[in-house]
Amino acid sequence: MNLQRRLSALVLLYSVVINSGADPLPMEERAASVDRLLASRLQHLPEKLMRREGIDMWILIAREYNEDPVLMTMLPGKAFSARRRTILVFIDEGDLGVQGYAVSRYGVGDYFRAVWNPDEQPNQWQALADLIDDKNPSRIGINISSDFALADGLSHSEYEALHSVLSDKNKAKLVSAESLAIGWLETRTDEEMTLYSSIVRMAHEIIAEGFSEKVVLAEKTSTSDLEWWYRDRIRELRLNAWFHPSVSIQRQGAEGDLLGTIMAGDLLHVDFGITYLRLNTDTQQHAYVLRDNELKAPDGLINGLKTSNRLQDILTENFIVGRTGNEILRLARQQALEEDIRPSIYTHPIGYHGHGAGPTIGMWDNQDDTVGKGDYPLYPHTAYSIELNSTVSVPEWDGQDVRFKLEEDAYFDGNKTTYIDGRQLEIILIPSHDEP
Repeated sequence: MNLQRRLSALVLLYSVVINSGADPLPMEERAASVDRLLASRLQHLPEKLMRREGIDMWILIAREYNEDPVLMTMLPGKAFSARRRTILVFIDEGDLGVQGYAVSRYGVGDYFRAVWNPDEQPNQWQALADLIDDKNPSRIGINISSDFALADGLSHSEYEALHSVLSDKNKAKLVSAESLAIGWLETRTDEEMTLYSSIVRMAHEIIAEGFSEKVVLAEKTSTSDLEWWYRDRIRELRLNAWFHPSVSIQRQGAEGDLLGTIMAGDLLHVDFGITYLRLNTDTQQHAYVLRDNELKAPDGLINGLKTSNRLQDILTENFIVGRTGNEILRLARQQALEEDIRPSIYTHPIGYHGHGAGPTIGMWDNQDDTVGKGDYPLYPHTAYSIELNSTVSVPEWDGQDVRFKLEEDAYFDGNKTTYIDGRQLEIILIPSHDEP
């Protein structure tokens, strides 16, 4: 029975990795997949977002190894950095739509057409100024932001160089492209979402494999052992981790989160994230190590997980287009408190970056408004890590307070929020020893 269960888990994991849309493709095919996803985004998003924000020229500038985070998401699959100085320009040309230009010796991918000939104009900055003069935009967006690091990619020296070549008329047209940059990063396309479900499924399956008797042996395995097992497993599957996994213990009679050797009766917690084809996952789940003669976790732990599931529902029910992250936080916390839940909410966007672009909905160390990032509104076609916890008194542990910390990736289509690959509804059970 025990061997059969282990084999079934491995077969399921193998089938997910090999047959899903996010299987570990050869590198050439990965680059081609990135290019296909990017081509779809470039075809549909710039015009929509630039017109939404009233910006008719958007300039992105970066030097090699000091790249604008937004520009990096626009490079083709074979590119790992900017080339010398990379200047990308989006221009809304009316009936022709938004066109992409590279003020570079070479084009960038298939979308950005090269418009700089160094033999005719040796000065790259002057070539950019000439393009601006020729197109005569009304508002020129540049990536500067005091609130969002991801939208603040234009370095000081590059800004000064740009400013120095512009006419006074064009200098007056410069505006922050903060909302445009965030809009580009946070918006998920249908093609990306089709892929995303299989990537999150892979993360779930890796977590489940680690939370098994194959990996965890009571009184022998430590939290550090399990963390490094996860790191090794990610590499074995030819994926990347965007942060080091963390594993902790809550134990009857002990206060707070513990590290060290895992024992029977422990409630385990993992925080885990992978990156594949430029998309990220972020997941937190719980497992319980069964004591001798136990067939399930104590009812108090089971009910604690249900309480955090209810808190998830309260939060996502308050996802309404146009509400800010701070408004969502306040409304969700108020409703949770009215239902006698002790909530802590710290949800963030996810996509190209693990802690992605978009509205901040609470911080683990601040359950009041987050000035700036929390004031950004909720838009449709965006993804979030629904990250939170509830504190519950567990009767079987003599009334001890236990935090049930969950995090699951979800998609908001503008009307409803759905979990990209479901969510944890039951505590994972780990036998403390092999069954006969």
